[in-house]
This record gives sequence, C-alpha cells and structure tokens, in this order.
Amino acid sequence: MRILNKMSEIIFWNDFYHFKGMSKILLLIKFNFMSEIHPVENLNHLLDHDSRKFTIAEIQLQNVLPSWIQKANSLKLKSILQKYFELVKMHVSKLETFFEEESYSYLNSNNRIMHILIEEAEEKINNCTNPFLKDACLLSTIQNINHYKISTYGTAAAFANTLGKSKTAVLFHECEVNEKQIDDRLSQLAEFEINKKARNAVEIPRYIK
Repeated sequence: MRILNKMSEIIFWNDFYHFKGMSKILLLIKFNFMSEIHPVENLNHLLDHDSRKFTIAEIQLQNVLPSWIQKANSLKLKSILQKYFELVKMHVSKLETFFEEESYSYLNSNNRIMHILIEEAEEKINNCTNPFLKDACLLSTIQNINHYKISTYGTAAAFANTLGKSKTAVLFHECEVNEKQIDDRLSQLAEFEINKKARNAVEIPRYIK
C-alpha cells in the first residue's frame, strides 16, 4: 500500500511540479494518494469527490492549453484560447481558497475524463494536415471540454445549494458561467469563420508507394 501511494505521489509531482498556479495547493494541502475507493455515503461526500476531480481537470487543462494556443492558426481563435487559459488559471486560484476553507486532506492525481479528452484531442490535432482543419479541430475540442465542465460545475453548484453552502455554490456557478461564455464565443467563431475555412481547406494529396 505504501509503495502504491508513493508511486502515485511521484507521478503527480512529475506531472504538475511546474504549475506555478498550483503553489498554494501544493504547499498547504497534504496530498495523501489512496489506492482504495473512498466511500461516498452522503451528498456532501459526493460534492467533495466531484470537486477534487474537477480541480485536477482544471490543472490538466492548464497544462495543455499553452501548446494548443501555439498550434492555432486563426488570430481570433488564439485570442479566445488565451482568454480561456486566463480563466482556467483564475478557476485554479479560486479553488485553492475553496480547498483551504474545506481543509481537504487529499486530491485525486488524475481526472480520467479530462485525460481522455486531451489525449483524443492531441491525436486529432496532430493528424490534421491543413491549418484551417486544425483550427476547427482545436475549437471543437475546447467546446467538448467546455460542455463537460459546464455540466460538472452546474451539478456541483446544485449540490452546494442543496447543502446550504451558498458561498461554494456561487463559486461553482461563476465557473459554470465562465465556461458558457467561452463556449458561446467559440460557437460564433465556428459559425462565421472557422468552419467555413475548414470546409474550403485544400486537401493535401497523399502518395501511396
């Protein structure tokens, strides 16, 4: 058990050591990675479980967004992605305060849903041979992530309201609204620019040896 916990800790530090935005969490929270399943016995436990998961999801997204910004061809898309990157960093900062107030003793080392979304996105982006198609891929990828996070934050806000945690509910609702705003801006950009350019993208012939 101790070996498994230590291995999880090493994996976590290797993945997230360079996140300056995570300094408070890394210093103020004692990460205790457990291999067993923590029981969810009431709504408060469920909220705790979900909040740990989407906190790590934000960190995973914060890690990959800079490279996606560099890969974007459209200046408008770059601008929206940069805005999104700033929002994600703000979410992480606010969640730091939330974790301090809740005195959480551990965080999950990985959000499997976000991991899969990012992994699938990287595969598609790297296979796009045209910059306009790559923009369409990037945009749709971010919207997939938006929709996941909108649902997650919305549910967490509803749980917090039910539990009478109004301050926590406001925090999660603000994050949900931020995600919706980015999603709306991406939808408009997709409709009026990105998708049209992707439709007219010139196909690069592939020669078969």
